[in-house]
Amino acid sequence: MGKEIKPGITGEVRLKVDEKDTAVVYESGSVRVLATPALIRFMEKAALSSVAPYLGEGLTTVGTKVDVKHLAATPVGMDVVIITRLAEVAGKRLLFEVEARDQVDLIGTGTHERFIVKTDSFVSKSYGKLKK
Repeated sequence: MGKEIKPGITGEVRLKVDEKDTAVVYESGSVRVLATPALIRFMEKAALSSVAPYLGEGLTTVGTKVDVKHLAATPVGMDVVIITRLAEVAGKRLLFEVEARDQVDLIGTGTHERFIVKTDSFVSKSYGKLKK
């Protein structure tokens, strides 16, 4: 691997909620507010990007578990910031604490687990399922 991956590494994603991020578009609800799957998408993005510079050549991370509470609705047009903090490293397992805020409220908290994998092996194994 590259530089040492250790607890404390942080990640951040900032966005303005757009129509494409809504529960209506994700088909997870019927209102034009930030969809829970979109919130999770951005949490994963922040975690992924936070450790990417620490990975050696040919390595990536894949999400394996999400435990998130979506606490408050955020309308289209409002800014959101998502912060991740690497809380635990156990071999190839990475556990992140995640938090999201809009301009008014804490809108989401939880944890997200990722594993470090060899990109080529992971893709090969995944696409090998098509031959079965």
